[in-house]
Amino acid sequence: MDKSKKTVTVQILNAFAENGQGGNPAGVVLDADDLSVQDKLQISKQVGLSETAFVSTSKTEDFKLDFFTPTRQIAHCGHATVATFSYLKQLGKLKKNISSKETIDGKRSIELKGDLAFMEQLAPTYTQVDDQTHVILKSLGIQQTDLLPNAPIVVVHTGNSFLMVPVKDENVLAKLTPQFQLITELSNALNLIGYYVFAPSTQYDATARMFAPSYGILEESGTGMAAGPLACYLYDKLDITKEAFHIQQGKYMSKPSPSLIIVHLKLQQHSIKSVMAGGKGIASKKMKITINA
Repeated sequence: MDKSKKTVTVQILNAFAENGQGGNPAGVVLDADDLSVQDKLQISKQVGLSETAFVSTSKTEDFKLDFFTPTRQIAHCGHATVATFSYLKQLGKLKKNISSKETIDGKRSIELKGDLAFMEQLAPTYTQVDDQTHVILKSLGIQQTDLLPNAPIVVVHTGNSFLMVPVKDENVLAKLTPQFQLITELSNALNLIGYYVFAPSTQYDATARMFAPSYGILEESGTGMAAGPLACYLYDKLDITKEAFHIQQGKYMSKPSPSLIIVHLKLQQHSIKSVMAGGKGIASKKMKITINA
């Protein structure tokens, strides 16, 4: 056996599956205590998915989770969290309906409802970007008339920052022509994970597309950390006074993979105090990844 190499098992799960289909695939690596940051980056690159979660021992929470895209580590990932905790429950490693994770950005609560896993996000903060409207429109190949009336473009932060871009209908959403270099430049300037472009939906509360090229993700099929901010936006900015939102994503990708993200807002005197975003994770396949030890 070549001692300069090590082999790691990666479970692939489709998180946020809609009616048992589609969803957003994430890699999950258990027992990752002995893996270095470089090991995790090597693995994530070889897995080739938008995010891979690495599960290790935590001194303060039930589990420690580290999330890596093919290019870098990120603080949180909704669909990889859903995938991880769904998998842990399937393996019998979760005995209760309340759990928790430690991340590089602090701890978060996890709730399990049947085979659904929900991840806690922070109360929202909003940042106006009115002076960037022209470049935002240009970066998506749309006009001012394509936007949803009386709905501002804003950055929403609930743990990660996403640019919320409301368009008037699903036809506009389907015909977006993202200019990834411009999106990357603006994302870096505004410290964004990416854009979350959404339209009203006849079936759900909204249908969305997510672009994060600065993180190596041209488009993603299900993003819990973006759906949480969108639910907050719908409540705070569009006055849709509900406590539970159903967000569809992935329908308009070049290879459609419809995802359904469920978001519960925790309110106190009509003000959002925290956010729980989640859905279902379905085990897909296992991969064996060999890396340099």
